[in-house]
This record gives sequence, structure tokens and C-alpha cells, in this order.
Amino acid sequence: MIDWSTLRDAYGPAHAIPGLLDRARDHDEEAIDGLWGRLCHQGTINPASIAALPRLADIARTEDAGDWALDLAGAIAAGLLQSHGADEEVARCAVTLAELRATAAARLRSGLGEELYLRRLRAVLAFEGRPLWCETLDDFTDFFLTVACPHCDAPVVIAVGDHGCYSSIRDWNLGDVHQIPLRPAAPHALTGTGRVLHERAVRDGQQRLAWGLTHLFGRAECTGCGSVFGIAGEYAATDAPAPFGETARSHPS
Repeated sequence: MIDWSTLRDAYGPAHAIPGLLDRARDHDEEAIDGLWGRLCHQGTINPASIAALPRLADIARTEDAGDWALDLAGAIAAGLLQSHGADEEVARCAVTLAELRATAAARLRSGLGEELYLRRLRAVLAFEGRPLWCETLDDFTDFFLTVACPHCDAPVVIAVGDHGCYSSIRDWNLGDVHQIPLRPAAPHALTGTGRVLHERAVRDGQQRLAWGLTHLFGRAECTGCGSVFGIAGEYAATDAPAPFGETARSHPS
């Protein structure tokens, strides 16, 4: 039995959380909003967030593909590598996270709209302990990220979307200058995370996502020194946090 009065949420002692969970189970929108505000305030989690995961997993099992509990649990899982002061509780949640991952994966299927599909895929990645890709995945209509060139360390802007797929130098007055087309990966050449994500997208008819992934996991030319590098590898090397309970690796993929 959890003593919620000993835990803290975003606003202080978490004694209100059990009542909010009870009300939210009956689709009380005010209670659902209250849980989001207390357990994942602007993406920040706390000990009460982790303590709530088993209840959220239980609720998620009983609801349809629009399940708010699965979305909230995914947002909490995406933040588990933050400093939250509850590492032991995270370790005890391994089974719950596996259950949530199975629930999200079961609802990741063809026929979903792009926005809902992307939310579900991000949740799966969060429950798998891969928050970098959970946060990076996009609908690829207007996607940008910045990576450091591995050879000259220059910041290289990567664009994937309706306005083009290129590497460039970003000038805040002139925009993206010296644009060089990206070199998307051939689907059969994808490996690791890129291959898994692409195969899921193709399987479920998410063609726009599959197209964007070949660019994200493709190659770019540095606009400074002209060297060519793997986009996802350099992004992960710079930005990836360590998976649950592990140390960071140079190129997780």
C-alpha cells in the first residue's frame, strides 16, 4: 500500500493523487488534467509520477486506443532518466513498464491516424527506455535538428520536411544557407533502431513516417568541411541519455 502523503507531486504532498486516479478512471476530464499537471508538469516527473505507473497500467489495460492513461504513462516513462530522486522505485517498476510496453505495442497497428500512431510509437519507445528516439520522432512535415560534425565540430542543421531535406548552416538573419541534399538510407540497409522503426511504419501503412526515417537514419554532408556522416549516429552520440540502469554509449542505435 502506497502512503501518498509521504510522496511529492509537482505541487507538493501527493495525497490528492489516489482520488484523482479514481475519478479519472471514469473519464473525468478535470481529474485527468489534474493528473497531467501533478505527475508530468511540463515534462518533469517526480516520485509520485513513478508510484502512479502501476495504477496507470491497470487503467490502460481496460481502455481503447484513445486511452489517456497510456499517454500519461508514456510521458512519465520518457522522463525516467531525469533526476527525480526515486531510482529504487524505477527499478521496482520494471514489470509494470514491460506491461505498458506490451499494451502500447498491441495498439500500434494499421489504420491509425498519423498523430495517434506517432503518440503510440513514442510511448513504445519510452517504455523500452529509449527516450532519445521517443522525443526525436516527428511527422516529418517540418522537422529540424542540429548535430555536431564529427570531423570539424561545426553545428550542422538537418532539415526533413515539405520545405526540403538538407544539411545547412543556420544564419539567424538569412535562414538556412548553403543547403546540401541529404543522402537517405536505403530501407534494406537500415540497422538497429532505424530498421525496427522503419519496418513498423511500413507494416502499419505509415508511409510519411517511413520516408522521414530513411532521412533521419541517412547521411549528411557537413557544410563546413565537406565530410559525410551518419545523422542518427552523431545525434545519439551527443544527445542520448543512458538506457535504464546503464551508462551512455557512443552510438546507440
